[in-house]
Amino acid sequence: MRLFRRGSKKRDMAEKESAEKDWPEELSAEEDAPKVRVNDRRRIRLGEEEEAGGGAQPAAEGAPSVKPAYVEELEARAREAEQKVADVQTRFEQVRAELKRETDELRQRLARNADERVAREKASFISALLPVIDNLQRAVEASEAGGTQEALLDGLRGTISGFENVLTQIGAEPIEALAQTFDPELHEAVDTAEVDPALDGQVTAQYGRGYRLGSQLLRPARVQVGRAKGESEGAGA
Repeated sequence: MRLFRRGSKKRDMAEKESAEKDWPEELSAEEDAPKVRVNDRRRIRLGEEEEAGGGAQPAAEGAPSVKPAYVEELEARAREAEQKVADVQTRFEQVRAELKRETDELRQRLARNADERVAREKASFISALLPVIDNLQRAVEASEAGGTQEALLDGLRGTISGFENVLTQIGAEPIEALAQTFDPELHEAVDTAEVDPALDGQVTAQYGRGYRLGSQLLRPARVQVGRAKGESEGAGA
């Protein structure tokens, strides 16, 4: 058994040596040849592209403009026009605010002047009426003291005259009615009376005096209007 093992071992060693001798010399030479270093070109290119991309921005900033000269000139003019529009708009807002302030001040001043004028005219009117009240008061006192009818009438006439003067001062004018042709714009017919044909359509009596202030009618005169006899009879038939 031992001899068999020894023989088998020797046979294995012999085969191993034979196999080593039969190995190609080319393979041995390749094992002994120096190894060649291979670089991954993809990584190198990627690195170069990253470096080129990182430095592209400064190069673009420093690069000369590719716009034509007339385009740059148009852009400059557009910016200048926009600035002028902004300046004009700002000035317009300032002027509008100033005009509004002045208008408000003028409106307030006019309103204040109007109020003051009304107050002055009211005070003047009341002051002008005071003598009328005094005359009426004296007429009442004279009547109570047993004065004559003539004295009382004189006091009343003076009161009426004073009142008419006050109306004249404020611009009120009495409307003429007696012996005037009837005017429906100024007269109010209360009744009629038979008259000669020559007096037809004329005012024959006045029951209340009318007044106007400038072109404004304060009140019409209350009057009686004459009517020709023939027309009156014809109307009665």
